[in-house]
Order: sequence, then structure tokens, then C-alpha cells
Amino acid sequence: MSASSTRFQRYWLPGLAFKAVVIGGGYATGRELVEFFLPSGPRGGLLGMLLAMLIWSAVCVVTFQFARATNSQDYRTFFKNLLGPLWVVYEITNILFTVLTLAVFGAAAGSIGHAVFGWPPLMGTLCLMAGIISVAAYGNASVERLFKWVSFFLYGVYALFVVLALTTFGDRVIANLAADIPSTGWAMGGLTYAGYNLNGAVLILPVLRHLRSQKDALIAGALAGPLAMIPAVLFFICMVAYYPQIGQETLPSDFLLQKLQRPAFHLVFQLMIFSALLECGTGSVHAINERIAHAWQSRHRQPLSPSLRLAATGLLLVVSVFLADRFGLVALIGQGYRWLSFVLLAVYVLPIMTLGVARLWKQREPARAVA
Repeated sequence: MSASSTRFQRYWLPGLAFKAVVIGGGYATGRELVEFFLPSGPRGGLLGMLLAMLIWSAVCVVTFQFARATNSQDYRTFFKNLLGPLWVVYEITNILFTVLTLAVFGAAAGSIGHAVFGWPPLMGTLCLMAGIISVAAYGNASVERLFKWVSFFLYGVYALFVVLALTTFGDRVIANLAADIPSTGWAMGGLTYAGYNLNGAVLILPVLRHLRSQKDALIAGALAGPLAMIPAVLFFICMVAYYPQIGQETLPSDFLLQKLQRPAFHLVFQLMIFSALLECGTGSVHAINERIAHAWQSRHRQPLSPSLRLAATGLLLVVSVFLADRFGLVALIGQGYRWLSFVLLAVYVLPIMTLGVARLWKQREPARAVA
């Protein structure tokens, strides 16, 4: 734990990192928002997002405090402390998830490169891989800079998007928000969306080294939910203008950008989506790198060098983006995606909110007695 860490590093950075690994391509394009929140109607969708945000904050608070209490700065150490020998179940599940998401991100980056610059899809995929490798190979400081500056860019683009949307079709937004549309199913939508994204709280454990106290962990965890959900809320408000027909669009972001008729901003938004893919992919790879680094440190009594980080990152990306798709692993893992989500809930969310809370509570009792 760093004694020289700034307030930004202690309070805001964990939430920005959590946002980075949650956002991905489906969130950034609006497709996930359509799937989980739009069916509940404009106001119901906002209620579902509020519920998901509160769940994220609650789980992040407990996760961050447990990680600090057990000095867990990588997911292997975290789950050894939480589950004992069953930690390997999480390891396998996380690797499968990472292979799937990196393969999907690679394909999405290829599509963006083709749509914006007319490149062959492979070029966009290689650009994403090069970006992840160049950041992840240099460890925590490099990854944290990426989270910081991409966050400024992302929040700025979403804020500008809202301004342009409200000035162009704001009357439609107000009318649909005021309309008497049933708000059914919002609780299930919020619970489901929150549940399968909670793995992000474990992936960003390396940035928690800046926390000085359990109070820091409480504040950082509480901020994580809003920081991750604010862009989604802004985007959803814009989508409400074309409810319910926007629910049929494969890429809601493109649909709205075409309504805005601003080609320059359309390009900026595509670059923002690419940046979101970059920080999300980097966050997933960095979590595995840090797990390897801590194991290497324990065994060899020396830190993992940048060249070894580079090799590990490159190997993971090649396996995920090219070989997994070539041999059908992406389709295979994708078919079991929901089951993998249930496994994550069983080995992470349920234990941390029961066993983790109980352990934290027990640690408070001696502290009270001393006081």
C-alpha cells in the first residue's frame, strides 16, 4: 500500500478502472442497454440502471475492503483467501471469459477500422492488439495512465453526445420519458446486467495498491458504481427519443449518430468505442499479467520483467484473437456464456457477500475491543 498515493488514485482511479473493464463494445454501442433495460420502458430502464449501479457499488465496497484486509493485489491471492483450494475454479472461468471477450473485441476493432478508414478487418484487429501490448507490457503505471486519459475522452464524448442529441431531438426524449409506458421487469434487468459484469471488480485489484485504509476502500467502492454507470445513463436518455423502434437496431449508436447527421462527431464516437475496447481489453490482460507477476515474484524472488510481460500479453492475445476463433473455441465458449456467468456468481459474488462480509465483520471486533 502506497503512502504517497493521491486522492485521485485512492478514490477515483478504482472506479475508473472498474468502468474500463465493464464498458466493452456492447455497452459502448448501446446494444447491451437495449437488451437489458429498454424492454422495461424509458423510466423502467432508468430504474434498472439505478439498481445495477447500487449493486455494483455494494459489491465493490466489500471486494475492495476484503482485498485490502487480506493484502490481495491479484485475483489468485484474492480467491485463495476467499475460497481456499477452490480458487482454481475462478481461474479457469476467468481465462475462458478473457479468451471470449478478447476475441470479440478483436472482431469489433476490425469492424471499426473497416467502417472508419476502409481498412481490411485484420488491420483494426492488429491495431487493438498492438495497443494492448504496448500498454500492458509496462505494468501498473502504464495501465493506470490509460484508464485515466481514456476516461476523460470517453466521458467528454458521451457528454457532447447528450448535448447534440437533446438539441436535435430533445423533444422526443421528453415526450417518451413523460409517456405512460409500463415499467415492468426492470428489477430483473438490473440484477442480470449487474451480475454478469461484477467480475470487473476483481480484475482491477492491482490499482487498489494505492488505498491507505478501509475508509479509502469504502469511498472508492461507493464511487465505482456511479462512475461505471454514468455513461450508460447518458446514452440511454438519448436512446429514449426513438423508443421502441431503436430496440430493433443492431448498433443503436450508429442509428442515433445517423439521426444527428454530424459526420465528424460520428468519427469521434467510433474512436471512442475503439478506446473503450482498448481499455477493457487491457484491463482483462493486465489482471492475468499481475497474477503471473505475483506467482513469479514468489517463486523467483524478482519482479516480472517487461519482456516477459510482453511475451505473456502477446501469447494471450494471439491465442484469444486468432487461434481460439480458428479452432471454434470462441463459439464453444460463447454457447456456455450464461453458464460461465452463473459460475462467477457462485464462486465470487455469493462468497464475497457472505463469507467475505463475515470475515470483515470479525476483523472489526478486535479493533473495537482495542479501541
